[in-house]
Amino acid sequence: MQQNRKALLVGGPGTFDGEVVELTDGVDVKVRIPHASGHEHFTRSEESRLVDGEHLPVFTWSYRTKIAE
Repeated sequence: MQQNRKALLVGGPGTFDGEVVELTDGVDVKVRIPHASGHEHFTRSEESRLVDGEHLPVFTWSYRTKIAE
C-alpha cells in the first residue's frame, strides 16, 4: 500500500516556489515535475518547514530538462 505525504518545493519557476505537493512512498531524494515542454527537478534538502501546522520536508529546485522531440 502506498502512503501519500506532502513536501514543500522551493525555488525554480515562480509557479512552483512555495508549492506543496503530494509524494508517494519511495520518493525521498528527488522529485521530477512535468512543466511546459520539460521537467523541473527538485532535490531533498535537510531542511523542513512548518506549513499549515505540518512539518514538511523541503525540496529545492536543482535543474530543468527539456522533453526530446
